[in-house]
Amino acid sequence: MFRTIIAGAAAAGALTFGAAGIAGASTPATSGTGANKAVLCAKLPAIQAKVQKVEAKVSTWVPKAEAREAAAKTADRTKRADAIAARIARVQKRETRVNARLAKAQAACSASGTSASAAS
Repeated sequence: MFRTIIAGAAAAGALTFGAAGIAGASTPATSGTGANKAVLCAKLPAIQAKVQKVEAKVSTWVPKAEAREAAAKTADRTKRADAIAARIARVQKRETRVNARLAKAQAACSASGTSASAAS
């Protein structure tokens, strides 16, 4: 009898949380347009400024890091040089992903801006 109660409680819990998971998964897909997009578009100039600021720092950091990598290679410190090279690659990959997301946001805002002005 005790096993039956535990099994029933587990089944009820699974059904309850399963339904909540399905409802939660479908909610963001429907709210992708509207207020969230308007907020993103309003914040886009500030985001662009931050990205440009970080890119300026990265563009000054990368040559210095490459120089440290070359110095480590000439000093026969290959493990250190490989670590520096990996960090450079990671930073450049991150910069590429950020730029791609920024371009996607700009495209979404410019597309919504034309439809909003057409509706007015």
